Amino acid sequence: MSLKHVMELYEIMDSIYVDGEAIKGYLQAINPNVDVTVKTIEGKNGSTDFVKVVLPGKNGKSSGGSAPTLGIIGRLGGIGARPEMVGFVSDGDGALACMASAAKAMDMTLKGDQLEGDVIFTTHICPTAPTLPHDPVPFMDSPVDIGVMNEHEIDPAMDAILSIDTTKGNQVCNHKGFAITPTVKEGYILKISDDLLHIYKQSAGIAPVILPITMQDITPYGNGLYHINSILQPAVATTSPVVGVAITTEAAVAGCATGATHMFDVEEAVRFALEVAKAYGANKCAFYDEQQFTLMESLYGSMKHLQTKGMEV
Repeated sequence: MSLKHVMELYEIMDSIYVDGEAIKGYLQAINPNVDVTVKTIEGKNGSTDFVKVVLPGKNGKSSGGSAPTLGIIGRLGGIGARPEMVGFVSDGDGALACMASAAKAMDMTLKGDQLEGDVIFTTHICPTAPTLPHDPVPFMDSPVDIGVMNEHEIDPAMDAILSIDTTKGNQVCNHKGFAITPTVKEGYILKISDDLLHIYKQSAGIAPVILPITMQDITPYGNGLYHINSILQPAVATTSPVVGVAITTEAAVAGCATGATHMFDVEEAVRFALEVAKAYGANKCAFYDEQQFTLMESLYGSMKHLQTKGMEV
């Protein structure tokens, strides 16, 4: 049960002393043969540890196979806002869900349930991140900028990406649990994947909940435009399709709020991510319709300029 890993990792992450090595130690205690790397990066507001887990599949590309590779990114500013706030913050749910997904997938492999394709899990661990003013509630900031995050969290081997991010500080998705976004690829917001909708229904047991996104949300941070949050920032730095997995609430909750992590909601996101990993590696889950995307580009041209900060005004 993935809830076990969510709870155990929460206890590890809820500490001012936690770092990437602590997460690596937890994961390698499950399966020491899995590749887990930690890299500390210094930024203008401190440092953070990027954690990367590469889980080989039965027919994965890392072993010469042909199955597609899924990337699961835990997006966040930080898991703590100390000394301003005491404890694990709401924004940390992305890292918690990502690393719990890795832990459960590693445990599954030990029990004989190896996934077909490789899965790469990436996130970062910072218990002392700064905060940032935002409407309707404050954001978590990060010791490093979004470009550095994308550099260390996006692997070129990722053929498709799930970006898991706390998305509670808004007034447009009033649902307690998790929601998914339409697929974003190379500046286009595409039709929501029918395969992902089916997996949502099967794993959550309810009608799918969709997070509405706008053109502003899929542009890079730092351009002066409003963003619902950073859930789709990976989409500005890759040609692979990206879908956001938003952990949501009925009321607007600040990213820097403590005592705001709901274990069962995080666990739901973990189960969804793992079901997607099972299906995607087995070529049973398409993030987008390739023919429709080709037709759209032929009709309307490239939208890759939306992956840049645009023209100076």
